[in-house]
Amino acid sequence: MTLPPVASLHHGAESFYQRWQRLNDWLAQHRELWQPAPFTDPSPAWAVKWPALAERVANFSESDCQKLEDDPGILAGLLGRELPSLQIFNELIRVPELANGKVRQSTLPEIRATDMPGRKRLQSGAFAAAIRPLKHDVLDWCCGKGHLARTLAPFCDGKVSGFEWNPALVDDGNRLTGKFGDAVSLHCQDVMAEELVLPKATHSVALHACGDLHRRLMRRVTDGGKPRLSFSPCCYHLTEKPDYQPMSRWAGSGENALQLSREDLRLAVQETVTAPERVRQQTRRISQWRLGFDGMQRALRGMDAYLPVPSHPPGLINGDFAGFCRWAATRKGLALPEETDFNYWETHGERRLQTVRRHELVRHLFRRPLELWLVLDYALFLEEQGYEVRLGTFCERQLTPRNLLIDAVKIGFNQDTQGLR
Repeated sequence: MTLPPVASLHHGAESFYQRWQRLNDWLAQHRELWQPAPFTDPSPAWAVKWPALAERVANFSESDCQKLEDDPGILAGLLGRELPSLQIFNELIRVPELANGKVRQSTLPEIRATDMPGRKRLQSGAFAAAIRPLKHDVLDWCCGKGHLARTLAPFCDGKVSGFEWNPALVDDGNRLTGKFGDAVSLHCQDVMAEELVLPKATHSVALHACGDLHRRLMRRVTDGGKPRLSFSPCCYHLTEKPDYQPMSRWAGSGENALQLSREDLRLAVQETVTAPERVRQQTRRISQWRLGFDGMQRALRGMDAYLPVPSHPPGLINGDFAGFCRWAATRKGLALPEETDFNYWETHGERRLQTVRRHELVRHLFRRPLELWLVLDYALFLEEQGYEVRLGTFCERQLTPRNLLIDAVKIGFNQDTQGLR
């Protein structure tokens, strides 16, 4: 198969394909560290293969874990002593910042941000700053109430519209545009509908469109030869397919290309850097209970295998461990002995959570590399379709871990691309 020439990440740098291949090879080299889930595997094989690494993370304090969970670059540097191949972590994930200093003036003023969460307001402003100037009509894909569309409207001389399948959100969004006099129109539209045709000469935008939604957007834009596409992907695992199918021919035919399952894709978005402390505490508590129940069910069934338990009802977190176990046992058709020592198994869960948290530190090192592997595949696909592509971050990860932005301009559609670099 003859493949098109590979363009560059930016002038003088590695091409997208070279970046993708380096990441692919590095991820494949460390597959044993990131594919097994510590929550379901109490004794990962890597702990035997790299005992010094396992000992190092086992000695981390709780405060160490919290700090290192929020700063994987520092963690990679520390663990690079035990596993030298981790020392290139920061180099592998480095991408340019795309916001151009216009973030404040690109952000919707708070007085106009009705029904708009604070983080969404700041994210939309940073996104707008990274893609200005706007030279075409703008379409906000999966627009919700049109927060991004309303943010972009003052900087667009053309029409600004939005597609959203939920009619209640469309009604609320159009009410807001009317209240504040925004030149924005939102429309009720299932963006996954096969018969959908994008408006002509449209610049499509999407902030945190999930999985198949952003992949469908890429195909709609490229099939129609639209002038520009700017989007921040999210939730890569939300797909109907059990395994990931690379979008680009380069990644699809790449040497030693990774084969990723839906669960592998889920790893890329397992980050809670923006979660409130209360939510983190609740997550730890329910994880401890699930691990305690896991130890209990293994003993009851005489099987050393993890038994998945459905998502718990929200109110269950306000109860106790015994109540959780009774609920989980009922859902899985298990009978708990009357003499069950719930205190013992709750303590077991506490100990297991300490180990899991330290093993997950190692696994979570590979979240961003895996996400960048996926996004580089997207960039390659767009290049193959005749687009000039920028890839980088539009905001700090403390504002959102999903801060990668792809900005693609159709080559030859409009030669005036000043300001797009």
